[in-house]
Amino acid sequence: MAGSTTKTVHDIFQSMEYGPASSSTATAQCWLEHHSRSPGLFVDGTFVCPSDRQLSTVNDASGQRLWSTVCATDEDVSLVASSSLSGFKVWSGLSCHQRAKVFQRFGSGLQRCSQCLAELCEMVQSPSSVSALVRLAQYYTGWAQLRDTLIPDWTPQGVVAVVVSDDCPLYSLLLKVLPALAVGNAVIVIPGSGTALPALLTASILGEAGLPAGAMNIITGKDLSLGIKVAQNPNINHVTFTGNKKEGEMLSREIAGWGVPVSLSLSANAICPFIIFESADIDSAVDSVIEAAFKKKKECQWVLCVQESVWDNVVARLKVRMAGMKCLPLLIESDRHIVDAAVQEAQQQGATVILPCPPPSSLSLYPPTVLCGVAPSCPCVVSPPPGPLLPTLSFRTAAEGLTIGNHSPHGHAASVWTEDLTLALECAKSLSMGAVWVNSHSVFDPSLCLSGVKESGNCTDGGHEGLFQFLRPGLSPPLPRCSPLSVDYVKFGATASRPPVPGATESGNPAHTPRFYLQLVGGQQCKADSGSSASILAPGGSVLAYCPDGGRKDVRNAVELAIKSLSGWKKRSPVSRSQLLYTLAECLELKKQVMAMSLQAQTGILLEEAELEVDLSISRLFDWAAHCEKEAAGVQSLPQSGSALSLPEPLGVLGVVLPDRRPLLSLVSLLGAALAAGNAVVMVPSEKYPLPALEFIQVIQSSTIPVGVVSIITGSRDLLTQALANHNVIQAIWYWGSQEGCQYLQYTCCNPLKSLWLHCEVEGEEEGKRGGGGRDWALSHRPLLEEMWRQATHWKSVWIPTA
Repeated sequence: MAGSTTKTVHDIFQSMEYGPASSSTATAQCWLEHHSRSPGLFVDGTFVCPSDRQLSTVNDASGQRLWSTVCATDEDVSLVASSSLSGFKVWSGLSCHQRAKVFQRFGSGLQRCSQCLAELCEMVQSPSSVSALVRLAQYYTGWAQLRDTLIPDWTPQGVVAVVVSDDCPLYSLLLKVLPALAVGNAVIVIPGSGTALPALLTASILGEAGLPAGAMNIITGKDLSLGIKVAQNPNINHVTFTGNKKEGEMLSREIAGWGVPVSLSLSANAICPFIIFESADIDSAVDSVIEAAFKKKKECQWVLCVQESVWDNVVARLKVRMAGMKCLPLLIESDRHIVDAAVQEAQQQGATVILPCPPPSSLSLYPPTVLCGVAPSCPCVVSPPPGPLLPTLSFRTAAEGLTIGNHSPHGHAASVWTEDLTLALECAKSLSMGAVWVNSHSVFDPSLCLSGVKESGNCTDGGHEGLFQFLRPGLSPPLPRCSPLSVDYVKFGATASRPPVPGATESGNPAHTPRFYLQLVGGQQCKADSGSSASILAPGGSVLAYCPDGGRKDVRNAVELAIKSLSGWKKRSPVSRSQLLYTLAECLELKKQVMAMSLQAQTGILLEEAELEVDLSISRLFDWAAHCEKEAAGVQSLPQSGSALSLPEPLGVLGVVLPDRRPLLSLVSLLGAALAAGNAVVMVPSEKYPLPALEFIQVIQSSTIPVGVVSIITGSRDLLTQALANHNVIQAIWYWGSQEGCQYLQYTCCNPLKSLWLHCEVEGEEEGKRGGGGRDWALSHRPLLEEMWRQATHWKSVWIPTA
């Protein structure tokens, strides 16, 4: 028809203009009106809105109130903690089938309320796919049903505090809440501003599905301080956080010394490489990187890495693909100046800019921007600003591309694009990431594990392994709570707990000259770098021998050699590591009498008891050698098209500070777990009983353990703990020691982030009591060994699409 303004499908595809969006929020507005635009808190299965509480209000452009959230007080924190404790007793007392029925009804409720939930997520600018949330509910319905069958001898932690930062979507929150509930915990949720309203609606759906009152409570506040107050409450048994690194670090430091374990998932705003090889489908790769980098609400910051041979092709297609794209909203107007400064700095360093249009005058909008030819050290790569920027750099070979991909301090995820399956799998194995997507990006499924690597977290979410942050071995009671001590974090470990001996010997018996032992650093026996020694005392107080008084330089040397040996050690097959552990057990068997005598001389126990401990140590090495081959990778079929691999991987270099109890058996148990998983270890023996560890050095050297994989350094426990905590390469620390040491590590090891396994040893505490240090090392209970194994590994998911 002449003069018609109706556009055809051909016209729309030619112009690629945005059509009208269905942005109605009528259903969400009705829900808010029903709650007087302020739902309040969700306590004991109902909404509570105290009239005397301060409100945090969000207004529209005209100043009209959209909604308000209540700022909870200390009184509210005490109320929800008490409510959750009661709710836990009821919820954990239900059968698995009863809990599964609640989850099943919850999934149906999500589908019924999908429109309202989606609109609320859109209103708070935190869009989430309701179908993904339903999939979460369905997956954890299965685990609620099968928990006692598939995870016997494990018990729920108790009351779990789930703290979420403002920049996390509802999916990330429920990925913490649902597994905690599925295994029988009660949860207190402290949502960020981006998830408060959707979380409150979700809680009411769970309540309607039959969740007992108090099993899930939600309180809201202005900032992270509320989460800190909840975590410090004595009724809390575990704290889990999901969000950005800055707030996760603050939370961890503020609750240091309170005796509550913390698991951190720091994937928000993580830097992720998007790697395009010359063998990739360039059209698909470019379309996907545009989709990933310039979403309205993206979960991570992408850095595009392109092989030089296809650089020009990729850049040309980026220009074509970006033509006509519209400006995107910034989170806050002040971000505009940060983005402008980042673009100008990149241009000054030689980068070229691809823009679909000039930056508008409005401070709240910015055009999608590609920065081509930036250096890996450029600030926009190392710390991308909060805006629609895509730093792009080149690499020559596949090895160089992997090096650049691993350059990021975060280890959340990577996207690899190639049609060469061998190259894809090699990349997936070599990248230090929790997830690797092959020819895809940003795909998640709750059945797959996603572990935090490097600065992206210290726990595993999703899958079978993700349940264990909310469980503990059934024979271990909850960790006792405590109050923080006055610890000088700067001076901790600066003073040795006992004066070193320069080198002269002292002995009450002239016929007996105490022996000087050497420590093990990088496969070689040596003195301490300082040249000092410390006395090893017999139970009666006489000098039994001397050991090196190791320090920071010894730790640095040990870690440096561990790094050199780690690349080859990690590549060894489980069969190879298993045989090595069997060989180590055989070498210990040959020195059984010597080891038993050293135990008797050092600890004063009977020779028969010492021989029994040696026998148990040999048996424990056999346990780990057998376990080594049994923990295999798996292939997971997915609801989406394709399959995925779940791969257990070693953490890297571990620092282990050993307990006083069972000095040989504890050493062998922890060493076996670390080696079976493929880690390198720097061990600090008991300061009180170092002699068995020093004798065990001869066992290690007579075995086939590669040089540098195991180091044993004697000296002041606090001094060596401080050296381990401040070494950037060490990925995890297992600690048995004082409450001050536990508090110091929790405060210090969040920047750079380390996985911590902390145990407070109490003098005179009976073995088998879980004060942390009272573990019964002689007990070969499967969950206790599984706990050690899980502390030594993380899991990587590799997504392989088939269509």
